[in-house]
Amino acid sequence: MKTLKLYEQTGGNTSAADEYAVIKKQSEGISILLTVLLSLMVVLIVLGNSVVILSFIVDKRLRNRSNFFLLNLSICDFLVGAVSISMYIPYKFTGKWMLGKFLCKLWIIFDFTTTTASAYSVVLISYDRFISVNKAVLHRSLQKRHSQTALNMTLVWIVSFIIYGPAILLWEIITGTNNLPEDSCRAAFLETWYFILGASTLDFIIPLLSISFFNLRIYLEIIKRSTKRQNHSISGNSKETIKENMSSSIANNIVLSSPQTNKKGDISLDPCTVHKITSDAPQNSEKCNGPNNSNKLSQDKKAAKSLAILVSVFILCWTPYSFLVCIRAACHGYCADIFYIEITVWFIYTNSVINPILYPVCHKSFRKAFKLLLERIMKFF
Repeated sequence: MKTLKLYEQTGGNTSAADEYAVIKKQSEGISILLTVLLSLMVVLIVLGNSVVILSFIVDKRLRNRSNFFLLNLSICDFLVGAVSISMYIPYKFTGKWMLGKFLCKLWIIFDFTTTTASAYSVVLISYDRFISVNKAVLHRSLQKRHSQTALNMTLVWIVSFIIYGPAILLWEIITGTNNLPEDSCRAAFLETWYFILGASTLDFIIPLLSISFFNLRIYLEIIKRSTKRQNHSISGNSKETIKENMSSSIANNIVLSSPQTNKKGDISLDPCTVHKITSDAPQNSEKCNGPNNSNKLSQDKKAAKSLAILVSVFILCWTPYSFLVCIRAACHGYCADIFYIEITVWFIYTNSVINPILYPVCHKSFRKAFKLLLERIMKFF
């Protein structure tokens, strides 16, 4: 991905002309091992995210606003494996780019755009969950606005392209430099520290701050509602004896004025009817509406936990890479060894492998969709 192109190709302080010589120094066994691992990672990424995408085709129940944002993230991960890593494997193995300058620029744009879009997709998922928990009425109204959902997904890709695309296309024209050999493929701005620092701020630091804000607000809202519900429960228990006596007295009056009996002749009373007559409205209202409130709170807690897992994996996989990118760019390659840079790349690859595993683990609807997809495949064969 972009870190590999950023640092392996530059070899730290090694010039672009010496790329091939640097890569050739590594043993043939290590090259074969890395190629096998990269190929295995491509298979896992493509297969896992293909299952997610196909699930949306076979199961219409998945087609809501929140799940569409997950689909957008899955498409990003799929393209990272199917295009970005796949095209990098022969370049990694041979040390030479043999597909021409046009495909080189296209590949770099594609790689930077998809990886940045994956970060902004996590922001979009976090924002949607924030609206669902903190502004439920607004979220319900947005569920039917499919055009707005599509617009949000499209904006993620547009913003991701704008951050790096124009620079990749126009950097050499603007600066008037072209120092790359014909068999090398990398972006020309990779050694410009202020651009890397600014771009890293846009494609990681700002998404990270946004994700942290939304998840913190979700957490505080759930804690607030849980505490409020617990206080209602304690208050209700402390006044239970008084309310029972009150209800009994009022019930006797109701029976004397308008008796209602069941088939056995026993008196039957609707607790919510009694609630309308009693003056202790808030506590009784909580009992009458309790199941719905409890279910909503439980659903929000589960959704918050699944989002927290997704975000935690994203942060763990991306933070080392982004941190070293900024450090290395600021000190012109003297502060971070190429070995550690390459390790952080594999963390990012792993993120695209883990995400499709998290969907069925954290979401019951995806488990049902995967089961339906498996049944369709079994019937086909």
